[in-house]
Amino acid sequence: QVQLVESGGGLVQAGGSLRLSCVPSGPTFSNYAMAWFRQAPGKEREFVAAISWSGGSTIYADSVKGRFTISRENAKNTVYLQMNSLKPEDTALYYCAADGRYRRSNLLLTSAEARYWGQGTQVTVSS
Repeated sequence: QVQLVESGGGLVQAGGSLRLSCVPSGPTFSNYAMAWFRQAPGKEREFVAAISWSGGSTIYADSVKGRFTISRENAKNTVYLQMNSLKPEDTALYYCAADGRYRRSNLLLTSAEARYWGQGTQVTVSS
């Protein structure tokens, strides 16, 4: 079973940057589409960014487009979320998710489609 571990969260001032990492266990990670979601206090979990199993396709929520970059290094079994120009409204618990279906062509866009989750890493942006 795939388990996911996120890291890289922290406290940063507005305008700053952070890079989140997600390290799954299990040998089949490179064949899964992956995504990042986030959940702020009192709000629903929302989609942030997704990447195909090959890394050839990515998609972003409008709120982070142009500021965040999702990438993966299958050889290192790691997915990244580079976050630049952070804003206070980016404050949330950030979750890594895996599709879990072998080389699925669709990107992972909704939390309902994700089969595996991490525990989350907290990102706090101060104004």
